[in-house]
Amino acid sequence: MKRYLSTLPLLALLACASVHADTLLIDRTKEQPTTAVPVRGQTASQVQAAFGEPSERLDPRGGQKRQWPTINRWVYPQFTVYFEKSKVIDVVVNKADSNEVGPRPPIR
Repeated sequence: MKRYLSTLPLLALLACASVHADTLLIDRTKEQPTTAVPVRGQTASQVQAAFGEPSERLDPRGGQKRQWPTINRWVYPQFTVYFEKSKVIDVVVNKADSNEVGPRPPIR
């Protein structure tokens, strides 16, 4: 019984520590979206008409030499859109700030 009682302060400390934990990117992406995002299958022109000019157009990846389709990426403040043959294939939520814990940014 004494053995279990000695672990109580440790458990209480862990419970308090979890209350002050950082928000993970994956937790934030599970929340209801506050803004609309492009959907799979939209064309690049539809995305641009709905969301405006992207803040950045990253260099294409893939292509004929690697026998993979070319993937284009447009960065907006809230999300990054991935295109294959000018159609949306995926949308990824960007980090809210540099302190948010989540996947590291792509290597350029």
